[in-house]
Amino acid sequence: MTDAVERAGRAIADGDLVVYPTETVYGMGANAVDADAVERVFERKGRDRDNPISLGVPDIETAIEYTKPTARERRFMHEFLPGPVTVVVERQETVPDVLTAGHERVGVRVPDHELALALYEAAGVPVTATSANRSGTGSVRRVDELSDQIREAVAVVLDGGETPGAESTVVDVESGTIHRRGARADEIEAWLDANV
Repeated sequence: MTDAVERAGRAIADGDLVVYPTETVYGMGANAVDADAVERVFERKGRDRDNPISLGVPDIETAIEYTKPTARERRFMHEFLPGPVTVVVERQETVPDVLTAGHERVGVRVPDHELALALYEAAGVPVTATSANRSGTGSVRRVDELSDQIREAVAVVLDGGETPGAESTVVDVESGTIHRRGARADEIEAWLDANV
């Protein structure tokens, strides 16, 4: 594990914010089960508190520690994760209200990106999975696109080169609803239709 990843993992464990690459866009990471750290993410992004933030974890097993997926949701997760997909499932009580905007469900991400997964492992806690931009501005595909406001707000920036730029598809498997079409949306739609 690189020094930068270890530094970023420690920063998250200490309640600080970091920027990291994924297989979609650059993300802003903080300890997703620390309400104060999550609050800082909302502040730095200028994000509406009614707009929930996703939970990033290194694998499905860790996701299950913080959520209560149904059998169908587990099948879906094993089919599409890791990957550019956010799966909306019921949360455990350890997931703070601020992350989910008070909802009982939380979006879960397991990125298909070596550096993101290494960061999640180094942090040892779930990490916020939200784009590293001010709300209302374009997603960041390269670190040189980071705004000064974001750059100044984070303790560590992990540079993984240019990211593809397509956002993750956000899906509620139980209701069969795609909330945001992104990467692999057609495949996901086909799976939902075939696995009613």
